[in-house]
Amino acid sequence: MCQLNVFSLLCAVYVLSAVRADLRFASYYGSHMVLQKAPEQAVLWGYGSNEYKVTVFLVGELEFHSQVVDVQNGTWRVTLPPQTAGGPYNVTAIQQDAQVTLTDLLFGDVWLCGGQSNMAFPLSQVFNASAEKAQAAKYPDVRIFMAALELSQEELIDLRKVQMPWSVPSADLVGNFSAVCWLFGRYLYKILGYPVGLVESCWGGTPVEAWSSTRALQKCGLDGLEMEDKRFFYIASLPNKYGPSPKRENSVLWNAMIHPFLNMTIKGAIWYQGEDNTAYHLDKYACSFPAMIDDWREAFHLGSGGQTALDFPFGFVQLCTYNKSAESDSFPELRWHQTADYGFSPNPRMNNTFMAVAVDLPDEKSPWGSIHPRDKQDVAYRLTLGARAVAYGEKGVAFQGPFPVNVLLKGDLITVTYTQAVSVAPSKSAFEICCTKEINPCNSNSTWLPAPIMQWGHSYVQVSTATCENAVAGLRYAWRDWPCDFKACPVYSDDEELPAPPFTINRWP
Repeated sequence: MCQLNVFSLLCAVYVLSAVRADLRFASYYGSHMVLQKAPEQAVLWGYGSNEYKVTVFLVGELEFHSQVVDVQNGTWRVTLPPQTAGGPYNVTAIQQDAQVTLTDLLFGDVWLCGGQSNMAFPLSQVFNASAEKAQAAKYPDVRIFMAALELSQEELIDLRKVQMPWSVPSADLVGNFSAVCWLFGRYLYKILGYPVGLVESCWGGTPVEAWSSTRALQKCGLDGLEMEDKRFFYIASLPNKYGPSPKRENSVLWNAMIHPFLNMTIKGAIWYQGEDNTAYHLDKYACSFPAMIDDWREAFHLGSGGQTALDFPFGFVQLCTYNKSAESDSFPELRWHQTADYGFSPNPRMNNTFMAVAVDLPDEKSPWGSIHPRDKQDVAYRLTLGARAVAYGEKGVAFQGPFPVNVLLKGDLITVTYTQAVSVAPSKSAFEICCTKEINPCNSNSTWLPAPIMQWGHSYVQVSTATCENAVAGLRYAWRDWPCDFKACPVYSDDEELPAPPFTINRWP
């Protein structure tokens, strides 16, 4: 204890400084941030001394709210009353004589953007990058935040580092921010008309296992498995280079870059990942990806005290292309597994999800490698359509391309009837038939022959089976790594906006 002597003033300054050093918000709160609007309630938390209570003030032009909370194990937490979209607000935390204030806060919808290199792909590298960056100043209410790249063997309660604190967008800042995330938020803002907060937490060259908790991995028989296969696939930052990487260890990115956010209330998430899993646990992805979504939803719901919805909307990008001459079926198989083997989203296994099909957006001349196509505008736009329909319940918004509802084999023709009107272009090879002498389900090792499109109508396509001398046992569409040129797949929606996703169907299960 400090004694009353000539050093008493210095001692008092020391005690006050210690309290001040303890009092702070968690790493991902900051001035200029967006907090989740009503009907959900935003959660704030931070650090302080166990000896004193913390008072938190929310102050806006027409709003004043205060809340007093205890500090337990060095942390405090408050759940704010629901706030309508808008701002600005200030939030101040006070403990004894110390205080910390966050300014220029807005209430709106907070979206988390995760995945690997195509989500991390910055706006400065897209087509028309200069024009896209110049748009940033027009959207001051679309705020951005980026987590730093970190690994952890244990679940962290807070981020170790922040790459980009909450910021009002500028050309330079958005140039270094995820293009898909930024464009999604920008397009969404134009529809919603209120603030949007974007949280980027992604890392190139990473499989779904790294982003999944032990709980999720256990559901797919993956718990405890090391990345034993040393024939590693591409590393996003070094195309065509191979080698082991610590960021491919199970759960290390969930622990360091997702778990810390659980206390934050969010509206939803978008995801662009899967390239790495084309060569690692490919056969497990139909389980591991939906399991990760389920687990994230439960964890965010519990972490936010029930404020983040238990089934919060989750959008994802179905993989684009990589190798134009690839013989492997790993990319089409991964695309299929992204949908839990249904071929479309949402589906009975993946409720409240939406998918942006990207198979028709190849970029053979991308300076970042063909696996990193530069057209992120169409990707983000298609995600926005899904968000409008699924997350916001907007009626009349088409967000899914045509998908087969009936397949009929008659004579030398197969008639594929779709869920909607279609726009069709001739193709000799986009459709393929499985030709076999045995009554067995078809797979990638079966004999597949081209099934040329013969004719089409309002909502159907007819393909020829004349090349098959045996029984037709299966049909598939766009089942290649690179099935078509840019926006030139054979089947689209009637308005030619949304491509039909790949599918495969067996005659005999």
